[in-house]
Amino acid sequence: MTPRKPCEAAAAAHERLFPGHVSTLAVTDPELIEYFDNFAFDEVLRHTADLPERTRLMTQLAAMIAVGALSEYRVMLGAALTVGVTPAEAKEIVYQAVPYAGMARVFDFLHATNDTLTERGVELPLPGRSTTTPDTRRADGLAVQKRIVGDTAVDTMYANAPADEQHLQELLSANCFGDHYTRTGLDVPARELLTFAMLAALGGADAQVRGHVAANLNVGNTRSDLIAVLTGLLPFIGYPRTLNALGALDAVAPASDAPSPKEAS
Repeated sequence: MTPRKPCEAAAAAHERLFPGHVSTLAVTDPELIEYFDNFAFDEVLRHTADLPERTRLMTQLAAMIAVGALSEYRVMLGAALTVGVTPAEAKEIVYQAVPYAGMARVFDFLHATNDTLTERGVELPLPGRSTTTPDTRRADGLAVQKRIVGDTAVDTMYANAPADEQHLQELLSANCFGDHYTRTGLDVPARELLTFAMLAALGGADAQVRGHVAANLNVGNTRSDLIAVLTGLLPFIGYPRTLNALGALDAVAPASDAPSPKEAS
């Protein structure tokens, strides 16, 4: 039998991202690896050409944290660093995941990131990126939350929260937005793409995906950007979660040529 191998374009992309790496699975599972490499490193990439490679890899890393894919994360982190994602950006991806995936899931990814950076000669800790203090984090967080989500939406969330839930709204403003979105190292539009990728990958967060579709549009990302992100995630998170996120996108920002409900029926 002739050995199976990725197509020329997939092989070239694979060599650029993972120079000199030979997958053991290409030996034990050659058919699957041929399918996957041709799909993930050629076919999918042809539909994400307008998304910078660095951005695609960063959103893929964020999604891998969300689904708990530690081994694949280690491999893809190496690829991301190889093509120019900086150590500071890599750390900020992990930090941004904490309020969405939770520290219980992120903990091992933080250690994996530190190990990878140390192996590459990066001295840790990196310079701090926080811009808030314990006294300013809630006000600064509320300001960036309103920029991202919208004044009316945030005011409504506070107004509609029962008295025994008000503290959760305050924690959201101070911690999620005040501790994380105010950091330097990644700008707000980049953080919103990461958040969208994580929520899509998590599954079961449809309301939050819809909310962050709107948030992405509010900070300047486009429907085209979000479709490219989802296309890049598809090989790693599968069709159900990708299609669910696509449904959320269509509900909030339908395509200009989408049929109306009446036409569709």
